[in-house]
Amino acid sequence: MTSNSSRATPKILVDADSCPVKDIITKTAGDTGIPVVFVASISHRISCDSEHVQVITVDNVPQAADMALINHTDAGDIVVTGDYGLASLALAKGARPVSVRGFVFTSDNIDRMLLQRHIDTKVRRGGGRTKGPRALTEADRQHFEIVLRRLIKQQFWNNPDI
Repeated sequence: MTSNSSRATPKILVDADSCPVKDIITKTAGDTGIPVVFVASISHRISCDSEHVQVITVDNVPQAADMALINHTDAGDIVVTGDYGLASLALAKGARPVSVRGFVFTSDNIDRMLLQRHIDTKVRRGGGRTKGPRALTEADRQHFEIVLRRLIKQQFWNNPDI
């Protein structure tokens, strides 16, 4: 693992339009001192009083939040998203994408996930039905927090800025 101390302060970027774990991310940022960037469209009012959190608001057009988020992403950052396409872009930039359930996207699993998304889209366009995500549980929220803290430790533990 390489040190991130030679680059800008590492951060957590959040695809915030429908993120149900913003409270956990904000608390973790406060505990660790790592800056957080919430990116959301103008139709999703997001505010946060934490000094560690910046909110970026973008136009309400398709993919605007994703493009703003990826444009602010640097290698080594953590990106919280449920969007497989955005996770793929984050991986390409050297970031560590993770879902709100604590699933860590990697180069070993992203192709399979993108393929399944493509297949599901074809089924729906053909009039078929696919399963949506199950409801987020308290156990999912706890798992996310554990994974987020583990990622922070892995990514940033030897950065003197945190």
